Amino acid sequence: MAKYPKKQSGSLRVIFLGDVVGRPGREVVTRRLRELKASSSADLAIVNGENAAGGAGIDAGTALEIKSAGADVVTLGDHAFQRKGVVDFLQKNSDWCIRPYNLPEATTPGKGHCVWRSKDGVIVHIMNFMGRVFMGGSIDCPFRGIDKLLGEISSDGPALTICDMHAEATSEKWAMGRHTDGRLSLLVGTHTHVQTSDAQILPGGTGFITDLGMTGSQTGVIGMDSSVALRRFLSPTPAPYQIAEGEGIAHGIIADLDRESGKTVWIELLREE
Repeated sequence: MAKYPKKQSGSLRVIFLGDVVGRPGREVVTRRLRELKASSSADLAIVNGENAAGGAGIDAGTALEIKSAGADVVTLGDHAFQRKGVVDFLQKNSDWCIRPYNLPEATTPGKGHCVWRSKDGVIVHIMNFMGRVFMGGSIDCPFRGIDKLLGEISSDGPALTICDMHAEATSEKWAMGRHTDGRLSLLVGTHTHVQTSDAQILPGGTGFITDLGMTGSQTGVIGMDSSVALRRFLSPTPAPYQIAEGEGIAHGIIADLDRESGKTVWIELLREE
């Protein structure tokens, strides 16, 4: 397990893990997350559970499994409603399991924003947005949506704010980073399952990474069985995805957020087997 520096004074330490893919991803979360939180003195752990159930979507059982492993909040993405029973689950558990905020408000169950409180009373606003480039579906503008939400949150002064930007295009995630720099505490990209090397603090103080990567098996292709993935590229015949076997690895970031200013003061890549 990697050794992380002592938490900076006056800060709140956050762990954010990339997309959990199937059973190997859930198993590494169960095996390592609580230990990682304790050894790094992390206050808050957020996990993207977008592919937790069979590699596409989440259900009550897999969401609760991730939560019981130490996750405080679970974010989702374009497969949020793929599994049976998830609509009712999200309606009842929207205080810790959230779907993208910028889906049509009138017709979308659950919520895209939740509030987490530490034992000593620190409030963190956590939000989930989805990009529109190459994604498809009924998705409202994430830029206008985040402006609206941040305007409501920041009306009382600086706040700790974290956003999962679930998007395909790196340009769209970077554009969101520039758009929210100085207004968000931390913006992380998810969805591509490939960890990028650009964890950094933007000029206005927003912590940023283009993509957290995935929490799942590395023996396949972005968490899926490699033989099936190759068949889909090499043949026109249908080939349903299957989860790759083998032990999982956790990819993400760990960051310190200043409680007073709401800015990121330290961020580092996280890779844990």
